[in-house]
Amino acid sequence: MEWLAILMFFIVIIVLLFGYPVAFSLGGISLIFAFIGSIFDIFDIAFLGTLPNRLFGIMNNETLMAVPLFVFMGITLEKAKIAEDLLINLSQLFGKFRGGLGISVTLVGMLLAASTGIVGATVVTMGLLSLPSMLKKGYDPSLAAGTICASGTLGQIIPPSIVLVLLGDVLSSAYSQAQLDQEIFSPDTVSVGDLFVGALIPGLGLVLLYILYIFILSIIKPELMPIPTEEDTGPLRIRVVLQALFPPLALIFAVLGSIIGGFATPTEAAGVGATGALFLATLKQSLSFGRLKEVMQDTVRVTSMVFLILIGASVFSLVFRGYGGDHLIRDALLNLPGGVFSAVFCVMLLMFLLGFVLDFIEITFVVVPIVAPVLFMLGIDPIWLGVMIAMNLQTSFLTPPFGFALFYLRGVAPDTLTTKDIYRGAIPFVMIQVGALIMLAIFPAIATWLPGVIYG
Repeated sequence: MEWLAILMFFIVIIVLLFGYPVAFSLGGISLIFAFIGSIFDIFDIAFLGTLPNRLFGIMNNETLMAVPLFVFMGITLEKAKIAEDLLINLSQLFGKFRGGLGISVTLVGMLLAASTGIVGATVVTMGLLSLPSMLKKGYDPSLAAGTICASGTLGQIIPPSIVLVLLGDVLSSAYSQAQLDQEIFSPDTVSVGDLFVGALIPGLGLVLLYILYIFILSIIKPELMPIPTEEDTGPLRIRVVLQALFPPLALIFAVLGSIIGGFATPTEAAGVGATGALFLATLKQSLSFGRLKEVMQDTVRVTSMVFLILIGASVFSLVFRGYGGDHLIRDALLNLPGGVFSAVFCVMLLMFLLGFVLDFIEITFVVVPIVAPVLFMLGIDPIWLGVMIAMNLQTSFLTPPFGFALFYLRGVAPDTLTTKDIYRGAIPFVMIQVGALIMLAIFPAIATWLPGVIYG
């Protein structure tokens, strides 16, 4: 009856395409399949008896406690207008050069993405803040749209972000499971901190590639980025720029530095980030009681969404395994011609396509637990796999015509910016992403070298 597990998987995707809530779709369809299977004596209902233990494990998972704290940190920085100040001041810093505004948008997108890790929030914020300014100053609409969408997706790969927290937790469990299946009873572990460190070089490398593309384009096609006038740039005040740039940078470095240096776990570092964001907002006097209430409500809303999806995914995982779907997937991947390369390629292609219809959270909780243990049994490095998954989904969210980032920007862009402009602007950045993925696949040390140096 393994084929019923695959049928259940595709029915879940179809239901999600109709717009039904993810958590209830995952849990509801899984329970329907479980009860039908129980009636026809093809599913052991005892599998559902382990659900309370799984939910209790979620409640006691210290790593997942970092999620609401990182969400609070990101939303606080957004509501306190820190991103807006960054954009204005970095525009002054780079704005005197051709393409300087595009570089500023990329850097602010990187900082905002690192602090939130939520593609929709970053793209919408950057679209509202920077798109009108770029269009007003004569930037090509396609270039402006592509730069905003690409910088908005950086939250998938640049730490610290809730995306890497969730992925790191799932990969840690999958890695332990794979080693136990191989009868390794003193398994190695991989942590969220390992994934943070592994994602640093690939993430910052992508930012440099984006900036390099904008710089080269400013030389080859200068008409796409007019030289700013004195009226646009205004007098450069280094002190003001540093005042705007230093606090959020110091906050991100404090969070990452405490993890990398071994002074704090990711959850403790998330607490540092949340407290620091609140302190910065108070220092700027930009966080009134009403706005603080909005921050807390948004934090609860996002956190509830994440954990509801996790509960629904737990039900789905139990039923999927009860029907033997995990064995079917394992046998299919292990018997592919071409060995490890074919298995990794098929998994990455599947995730890329699913990225058109599912959000990162659903893919992390539903797909990764199914395929990751099999890949680990083939000898794949968990840190490299985690970074590959994050970058692959980042590419998917940016790829026309179904990329989520493109839809988010379309929702806040003026009517003068056509959908065709958005798609055309995203394509060069997708090509950069694909090139970076190929490099990472050929040279895994890009992701694994720094964790090896820091953690031995």
